[in-house]
Amino acid sequence: MLEFIFAVGIISILCALGFAWWVLKQDAGSVQMQTIAGYIREGAEAYIKRQYTSIALLAGVTALIILGVYAFVGKWDYAVQTSVAFILGAFCSAVAGIIGMFISVRANIRTAAAATTSSPKALKVALYGGAVTGIFVVALSLLGVTTVFYAFGADPLKTPFIIVGYAFGASFVALFAQLGGGIFTKAADIGADLVGKIEAGIPEDDPRNPAVVADLVGDNVGDCAGRGADIFESTAAETIGAMILGVALFSAFGANGVLFPLVATALGLIASIIGLLFVKAGEEEDPMRALDRGYYIACIVATVLFYFATTILLGSIWFFAAALVGIVMSILFVYITQYYTEYRFRPVRSIAKASQTGHATNIITGLAVALENTALPVIVICISLYISFNFGLRSGVANGGLFGTAVATMGMLATAAYILAMDAFGPITDNAGGIVEMSKAPANVRRNTDRLDAAGNTTKALTKGYAIGSAALAAFLLFSAYMDEVARLTGQAFTVVNLAKIDVFIGAMLGAMLIFLFSAFAISAVGNTAGYIIEEVRRQFRDKDILSGKVKPDYAKCVDITTAGALRNMVLPGLVAVGFPIVVGVLLKSEAMAAFLMVGTISGILMAILMNNGGGAWDNAKKYIETGAHGGKGSDAHKAAVVGDTVGDPLKDTAGPSIHVLIKLLATISLVLAPLFL
Repeated sequence: MLEFIFAVGIISILCALGFAWWVLKQDAGSVQMQTIAGYIREGAEAYIKRQYTSIALLAGVTALIILGVYAFVGKWDYAVQTSVAFILGAFCSAVAGIIGMFISVRANIRTAAAATTSSPKALKVALYGGAVTGIFVVALSLLGVTTVFYAFGADPLKTPFIIVGYAFGASFVALFAQLGGGIFTKAADIGADLVGKIEAGIPEDDPRNPAVVADLVGDNVGDCAGRGADIFESTAAETIGAMILGVALFSAFGANGVLFPLVATALGLIASIIGLLFVKAGEEEDPMRALDRGYYIACIVATVLFYFATTILLGSIWFFAAALVGIVMSILFVYITQYYTEYRFRPVRSIAKASQTGHATNIITGLAVALENTALPVIVICISLYISFNFGLRSGVANGGLFGTAVATMGMLATAAYILAMDAFGPITDNAGGIVEMSKAPANVRRNTDRLDAAGNTTKALTKGYAIGSAALAAFLLFSAYMDEVARLTGQAFTVVNLAKIDVFIGAMLGAMLIFLFSAFAISAVGNTAGYIIEEVRRQFRDKDILSGKVKPDYAKCVDITTAGALRNMVLPGLVAVGFPIVVGVLLKSEAMAAFLMVGTISGILMAILMNNGGGAWDNAKKYIETGAHGGKGSDAHKAAVVGDTVGDPLKDTAGPSIHVLIKLLATISLVLAPLFL
C-alpha cells in the first residue's frame, strides 16, 4: 500500500512539473510588461528570503525546546525522533510556500501576455500556474508524511504518535508564513489605496503610485506563499490526526485504518488533476463557470474513488457515506462563501447600498453581514459532524463514530489540490491585471484581465471558506487525537472534560481569549506596517513630477519598508500563539489544556468565518460600485466603499487566514507536548 501512495505522490509531482513547463514556455509579453513583472518577482523573492531566514531561527529554537521537553520527562527515544520530525515538517512547509510564490511570479506575466490574444487562453495559463502550486503542495505533504512514517519504523501502533512532530513543524511555519505574508500584502494594499485612490484620486494599479509594486508583491507572498504553507500543514496535520485515530481501531481494521488517510490523500490528488484537465472556457463564458465545472468533476471522481477505498480498506459502506458527507460539506461551503462574498447576492449589495449614505453606514452594514455569515457555516459543520459520527456508529465498529468524522475530514480534503490551484489563480490574475494597467495595454486587454480578476477574487474567498471548513472538521479530529494521546500516556481512560472544575473552566476561558488577543495583534500589525507605507507614499507624492508621470516612483523603497515592517510585526502575535498554550498546559495540566483547545477552537472557527467572509463582502461591495452601481468610481459611495474595503483587508487576508492555522497549531502543540501537561 505504501508503494501505491509513493507512486501517486511522485506521479503528481511530475504532473506539476509538466504544468510548470507548459506555463513557462508561453509568451512572456512585451519588454514593458517584463520590466514590471521583474519588479514584482525581485520584491517577492527578496521578501521570501528574509522571511524564511527569520522563521528558520524561530523553528530551530522550538526544536530544541521539544528535545528538552521529552528529555525532561525521560523519553529520549521520542525526544530525537519528534524533534527531527518537527524540523522536517517545518522544512517541507517552507518549501511548499516557496514553490507557491516561485511559479506565481512567473505565471503572472504570461497570463497578462495571453490576455492580449484571448480570455480563455489567459484563464488556462493562470489556472495551470495555480495547478503547479496546488498539486505540488499536496503531493509534497503526502510524500513527506509517508516518508517520515516509513523512516520512523512504519509501526502502525507507535509511529503515528511520533510523526505528529512533523505536523507541528508544518503548522509552525504556516502560521508565520501566513501571518507575515498577510501583514505585507494588506499593509501595501491599504497604503496604495488610501493615498493613491482617496487622497491623490488616481486609479488602482496606476504606475505613478509608489506602493503599487509592493501591493502586487503582496499578492504573491500572502495568497500564494502563505496559502501554500497553510494548505500543506492542513493536509499534513489532518492526515496524521486521522492516522492516530486509526490506531485506536487497529483491532477492527489492522494497518488499513492507519494507512487509509494516506490513501485518501493520494486519491484526492488523482481526482484534482483530472478536474484541472477538464477546465476549458468559451470566449464569452464566465471564467467562474469553467472553474466550477472542473471542481464538480473533481468531486465526482473523488466520490467514485472513495467508494472503492472505503469498502476495500474499511469494509463498510457507512464509511463511504461519511466520506460523502465531507465532500458535500466542501461543496456547501463553496456555495455559502459565494453567497456572502459575490456581488450578485443580497449581502454584498446591501453593503454597497449602505455606502450611499456614508462611511459609517458602510462599516455598520458590513459588520452586520460579517456577524450574520457565521450562522450557515456553523450549522453545516454541526450537521456534518453529527451525520458522519452516526454513520461511523452504524458501521458496527467500536469507536467507529470518531473514525466516521475522520473519514469525513479526508473527504473534504479530497479536492484540496484543486481548491489551492483556484486560490493561486486569484493572485496570478490580479498581478496580470496590474501588469496590463501599468504597461498601458489596450482597453480590451484590461477587460480580459478584469474578468479573470473578478473570478480570482471569488476563488480566493472560496479557498478561505474551504480552509475554515476543513479546519473545523479537523479540530474535532485533532481534539479526539489529543484525548487518545493523554489516555495512552497515562494508561487511563480520558473521555470527559469537566468544565465545573475551576482550573478546567479557566483553561476554557483562556482558550477563547487567545483568539481575540491574537486577532488584535495581527490587525494591529497591519495598521502599524501600513502607517510606514502611507508616510512613504505621501513623501514621494510631494514630488509633483511623480504625479505628473515625468519621474518614475521609487518602487523598491516601498517594498523594502513593507518587508521590514511585516517581519518585525509578525513576531509578537506568532510568539503569543506558540508560547501561550504551552504556559497554560504546564500550569493547569492536561484536562484544562483539553478545555483550552476545545473552546479556543470553537471561538477560532467563528472568528475566522466572521473575518474571512466579512472582509470579502466589503471588498466586493467596492468592486460592485466600481462596475457603475451607485455612482461608480469616484462617487461618494465609492469613497465610503474604499474605506470599508480597507477595514476588511486585514480581516480577510491577515487575521482570518492566520486564525484557522492557529486552530490546528493549538492541536499539534497539544499533541507534541502532551507529556509536559500530565
